[in-house]
Parts: sequence; structure tokens; C-alpha cells
Amino acid sequence: MVKIYVLDTNVLIQAPHAVECFEDNQVILPMVVLEELDRLKKAEGDRGSNARQAVRILEQFRQKGNLLSGVEMEGGGTLRVEKNFVDVSLPEDLAAEVPDNRILKVCLGLSRDRSEQVILVTKDILLRIKAQILGICAEDFTTEQVFDHEKQYKGRTEVYVPEEIFKEFKKKGIPCEEVYQVDESGKRTEVQLTENQFVILRADQSSGKTHLGRVEGERIRKLEYKKSAPYGIHPRNAGQYFLQEALMQPAKNAPLVIVKGMAGTSKTFYSLAVGLEKVLNNPTGEYRRILVCRPNAQFDSDIGFLPGDEQEKISPLMRPVIDNLEQLIDSSEEERYRDEKELQGKIEEIFSRGLIQTEALNYIRGRSIVKTYMIIDEAQNMTPGQIKGIITRAGKDTKIILLGDPDQIDRPFLDERTNGLSYASEHMKGSPLCWQITMTAEECERSVLAMDAVRRL
Repeated sequence: MVKIYVLDTNVLIQAPHAVECFEDNQVILPMVVLEELDRLKKAEGDRGSNARQAVRILEQFRQKGNLLSGVEMEGGGTLRVEKNFVDVSLPEDLAAEVPDNRILKVCLGLSRDRSEQVILVTKDILLRIKAQILGICAEDFTTEQVFDHEKQYKGRTEVYVPEEIFKEFKKKGIPCEEVYQVDESGKRTEVQLTENQFVILRADQSSGKTHLGRVEGERIRKLEYKKSAPYGIHPRNAGQYFLQEALMQPAKNAPLVIVKGMAGTSKTFYSLAVGLEKVLNNPTGEYRRILVCRPNAQFDSDIGFLPGDEQEKISPLMRPVIDNLEQLIDSSEEERYRDEKELQGKIEEIFSRGLIQTEALNYIRGRSIVKTYMIIDEAQNMTPGQIKGIITRAGKDTKIILLGDPDQIDRPFLDERTNGLSYASEHMKGSPLCWQITMTAEECERSVLAMDAVRRL
């Protein structure tokens, strides 16, 4: 049965191609959506860029036919602009001139005039609630959604290894087919392993024997950088050993690293430590510089109102990076803050020499970044389109590190299933060019208080 999907503006702002994602059904754009696209097309950042792209897509359909009558799409459905139903009545407490309410008018009018099911598609939760109150079926745009956070790919697993081959691991690795897991009933089960997945191996007859490895082809092999100490930092838990392995690998082996985990699991700290080791401490020419971006919700809107040049505008958003650098530049906790000016001078020198650069997400678009160790912090605040744009900016010998916590999202219309970090994680799963690791709450190293809060709150 053919359905009628009425699209809200925010769907097109997140995914300009959304009109083509509804197969052989009818897609309706209320006139107010065109008005909002017109208002947003001159906006800065991704909102403006996506609005312009959506307008160009609509222009392509307009050239094929009359959008008021309906234009056929490749999937078999039709796209139509709806300018009627301005006289449809709403409850008195819903102002008729509000754009969201004008969309509701269209949905109500179509429901009364058509036999097909009418579905409002919007990223706005409150609009979905208002639609339900009025008896209108409403849904989120699910094309770019992934699994719930708990079901998403973690990049790590634990397995058991037969005692008789456990000792062979360090010399030649262990075939993936030889390892197994145990279900709740104690029954032995097969393990589905993924390329580059990190593995904790346990000897099945000796509970105290463990190894750390990584899936490579049909075998689980030992970590190459287990004994490394980038910029003097030593791993403190299994997650950090896995994180160090992914970060230390050269860009030709691991050009994309995705790290998910709660605050305090040393994601940014360790990424900076490895970057400083590669660029400053042990320069081999592998990378020219460290480039740090912290794509916050403010990057696309409020950054233009902050005073100063680009660096001065984004410096408040980069403060967490500076905090981590303070700990890395002077590893002595007792001496670190005795001379604040000296510490600040060391950090300023690193920036003045161009070894570390910081940029807003806005300024990445259109560039090709070569021989760069690139850290994207707070990547959960990016849309899938932004993530794709960042990864496709990677030039030769560039390593991109995406860091973030899908449970801490500050950007409107994104959640744990639609944010760019989770989207990249699920879609890059299994790629030989992508290494992933999810840090656990037990691997929080921020402070005794932070760890206690993890257990209690």
C-alpha cells in the first residue's frame, strides 16, 4: 500500500537527499518547508550548505516536471509540493503562523482528503508529540540510524583458547576458528570475529592466563606496540593497550581510528600523547603536524559572534585539549603547576611552531589534508554527512582519529543512533582500513571521584 510521507525541514537539513529515500511512496513537501530552505540557504556552516544542496536537488526535479502536480522519482515514488490546506483548523493553543503548525495543517488536510496513510517525518521530538496529540502518525528519519548504543560495534571481545595452543600465541598467533565463547548455560559457542577487532584471550584451563591480540585475516595476532610508551605514557588497562595499538600504527595500516567511550577514559589524552611522540618526541617524518578539531554545536552557529580571528574564536572550545597538553608536557604532578608561566610558554611554543594546529569544522570543507595526524574530538556532535566529509578529506599518509561518547550529545536532532560517530562506527565495521575500540566505564582513569561517580550515578 502506497503511503504519503510529509517531510519537515530539519530532515532535509540533516540529509538533503532524504526525498529520494522513501521507495515507491509519495513524498510531500509543504510550502513552508520551501520557505524555510530559502531562509537557511545563506546560513553559515553545514546548515546553509545542506539547505543549498536540498534546493539544488529540488531544482533537478522541477526541471523534470511540475512539482505542484508531482514528479516521478527513480525509486517509483513521486515528489510533490503542497500549498493547500491553509484553512485547516487547529486547536486554539496552536498558533497558525508557526512553521511547525503549518506542517501539521498539511498533514491533517491530507489525512481527510486521501485514503492513503499520511506519515509526518521529522527530527523534532516535540513536533512528533504534537502530531500524536492531533492523531497524526509521526516518525523519525531512520535511513541514517544505526543500532542502539548497547548493540553497536565495540571493536573488542573476550574469547577462550584451548590450553594446548595458548602458548603458541606470541610466536605465530592463533587461528580464529580455534577460539570460542561460553553462553549463560555454560555451552560452548562459536565466535564471529571482525577484521581488526581487538581480543582478550583467556586460557580455558587456567583463569589467570591472558593475552591481548587483534584479528588479522584468519588469525589473532599479538599487539605490535604493547611495550611502547608514547611520550612517556604507559597503558594502565586492556582498553588503553588496544587504543595505543590503533594509534601507533602508521597511517598506511590504520588511516582511520574510531574511539568511543565515556569521559575520563583517556581518549583525547592518549591520542595527543601518540601524536606528540610521532611529531615532536621521535620525529620520523611520518606526519607534518597534529591537527585538532572539536566539532561542537557552536561551530555552525555561534562561532561567528565570538571576537577575534579564527584561533581566538575557537580557543574556548579547545580548552579541553590544552588541559590534556598541560599534563603531557610536564609529566611531574608535583612540579607541573609550580610555574604556570613556564608551562604556558611550553604549550605556546608547540602551537607557534605549528606542531599542533586547531581548526573549526567549518574550515575543513573543500580541503585535502596530507601527512597529518588529525584528531576529531567530540565527534558524537557531528552528523553522518559531516563525518563523511571529514573522512573524504584525508589525503595521502593522513591518519584520522574520531573520538567521542555517543551518550553525551549536545547537538539538536542528533541522538545515540543518528550521530556521525556511531554512524561511522557501524558502517566502517570490518574495513581493513579502520580500527575501532570502545573504552569501558571500568577503564576511567580521570580520578578516584570520577570512578566512584561511574559506579554510583
